Amino acid sequence: MTDMTAADTGNPVFGWAGFMLAVLALFAALFVFWAGPFAPQQSTGVTLGELAAELGKSTLRAAAGMEQPAPVATTRDLDDFLQIGVAMLGGLAIVVSVIGILRHEKRRPAIAGVVIGTGAILFQFFAMAFFAFLGALVIMALLNSFSDVFSGLFGG
Repeated sequence: MTDMTAADTGNPVFGWAGFMLAVLALFAALFVFWAGPFAPQQSTGVTLGELAAELGKSTLRAAAGMEQPAPVATTRDLDDFLQIGVAMLGGLAIVVSVIGILRHEKRRPAIAGVVIGTGAILFQFFAMAFFAFLGALVIMALLNSFSDVFSGLFGG
């Protein structure tokens, strides 16, 4: 038997380990999505009010020709670390499953580990992209409400 014709043999240790890690990553992603946020959050009204005030100040500084303040780095909280942990767990599941495929273990658990691990990572990505889109819509609505106040600056 050559390597090309060898059947999938061996105990699928890495395949099953990758599958279990992938399932754990998917459950963790769903848990973080549905049970979070875990870090203290300000109310939406306060956040939108601060955003509207900052937009107004920024617009006035730009109209007056003043420089904008330097950017401030945001601090990481528990939610950020949980999202990073879920992505790393999904990545680890993919790596362990690929090792199982490369060792010519049974393919079904290893391929399932790759697919589910990728799904856990993509779930987080698409959830974040969806909420970023919703946030952009809210910002557009705020800018539209500013068009009455600053009609000359926004072309209204």
